[in-house]
Amino acid sequence: MRQKLMDGAPCDVLILTAALIEQLTSTGQVQAGSAKPLGVVKTGVAVKTNTPWPQLETAQQLTQAMRLATGIYFPDPQLATAGIHFMKVLRSLGIDQEVAHKLQPFPNGNAAMNAMAACDDPAVIGCTQVTEILITPGVDWVANLPIEFELATVYTASVCSASKNPQAAHALIDLLASTQHAALRAQGGFLPVPSQLQ
Repeated sequence: MRQKLMDGAPCDVLILTAALIEQLTSTGQVQAGSAKPLGVVKTGVAVKTNTPWPQLETAQQLTQAMRLATGIYFPDPQLATAGIHFMKVLRSLGIDQEVAHKLQPFPNGNAAMNAMAACDDPAVIGCTQVTEILITPGVDWVANLPIEFELATVYTASVCSASKNPQAAHALIDLLASTQHAALRAQGGFLPVPSQLQ
């Protein structure tokens, strides 16, 4: 998304990681002072709906689940936040080479989950951000990654400096970030942002 913006795609509201929004603010692509946090998104593990759920509380259980899976669906390990992190997890577990032939990377987590839902193999597994799992029919969120591998990303909405509708953009962000919609955000996988990160 950042690259699309840099390439000149028209944009009014950007929703990206807090770190990326900070970078884009410093370079002038985002209106200073317009950023509002939407929530913390964790990275989780998914299976196809109506298939058994693996235990995923420990590194050993995560390793076992990856070994038993016939395919592993996840976002781009070069560009996507969750994909980069997931490859680090596989290396930490010492199984990155062992499961390399099963890896099914996609441009983003949404594409990965849709492809996983559409495949006929019931023994596949996926890893991406919880928000991308929860919105995909045909896959179930099983659990977040074990605590030692946790990835919690703060997502922030902001107004693009080139917005042709800045007033509407500010209004949309106010709506998305409002306390009255906290339950809806939680339902979609956005956890409250700790006060020190706001």
